[in-house]
Amino acid sequence: MLGIHDLALFVLSGLLLNITPGPDSLYIVGRSASQGWRAGATAAFGVGSGTLVHVLAAAFGLSAILATSAAAFTVVKLLGAGYLLYVGVSLLRSRSGSPANGPVQRIAPATLRQIYTQGFLTNLLNPKVALFFLAFVPQFIDPAAPDKPLAFVALGAIFDFNGMLWCNFLAWSAATAGARLKGNARLANILNRMTGCLFVGLGIKLVFARQN
Repeated sequence: MLGIHDLALFVLSGLLLNITPGPDSLYIVGRSASQGWRAGATAAFGVGSGTLVHVLAAAFGLSAILATSAAAFTVVKLLGAGYLLYVGVSLLRSRSGSPANGPVQRIAPATLRQIYTQGFLTNLLNPKVALFFLAFVPQFIDPAAPDKPLAFVALGAIFDFNGMLWCNFLAWSAATAGARLKGNARLANILNRMTGCLFVGLGIKLVFARQN
């Protein structure tokens, strides 16, 4: 159907790739631990929306620009790296209140709209995601498929749906753990520093990323 083959292998590979830690999962965990499952789920849907944009862009050839244009790749890469560094530095500078001051805040509280937007940008401004779809998805589409863009979108939607299942499970797990840590300001500060360092590291890594 649609010229798609080895669908089971695609689903399995996609799940394994979604489980691999990255900026998206770190952001979801941070929001869930600090503001609860609803915030984490909102971050997850923001990430999923960004993924869907990448899927559509790759399906209709827009992502090919990032693969062939060094200038376009560099611009998007630097925007994404700057955003990751901004999030990381914000975490490193944040401080949790003492137990007497109420619940621990690992990340400065934000509205659900802000959380969704931040999750969306974390994913959208990573050119490696676009290049991933260009490299990964076509392997599961028959060269003789009657409508390759439609097959690409179908596989991308499957990947995104499975990713949302994992991300929401991640949000629930982090929210549950975060509820148990409320009031422990010292541990929250340690988590802030660790997550901040990871984001800064990912941002620096993205700065030096190459197209291929």
